[in-house]
Amino acid sequence: MDKSKKDIQDEISLLLAEKRTSLAVLRTAIAVFTLPLSVFTILVATSKFYNAMDLLHLIIPLIIICSVLITMGLYLIYRSFNRIRIVDADIKALENILLSSLL
Repeated sequence: MDKSKKDIQDEISLLLAEKRTSLAVLRTAIAVFTLPLSVFTILVATSKFYNAMDLLHLIIPLIIICSVLITMGLYLIYRSFNRIRIVDADIKALENILLSSLL
């Protein structure tokens, strides 16, 4: 199956758009990952002003929510890196096809 030069360039443009989307997801994932860390930093910094045992009914749900956010952030980071790697490989293959058709 012989693809025209224009079709290959269009496909590369589409793959670059997918890569930009993956980078945007990566940026969002980093923000989701760092939010719970900021919350824990504030809790540790202000820990002398409260007794953790008295507020256990609030701290446990907070820890659960933060754990879910950290897990989701890590998953999105992994997925973004994996997708970027796949898209880069596809772009490289299409560039090789394009270069071989020029020779």
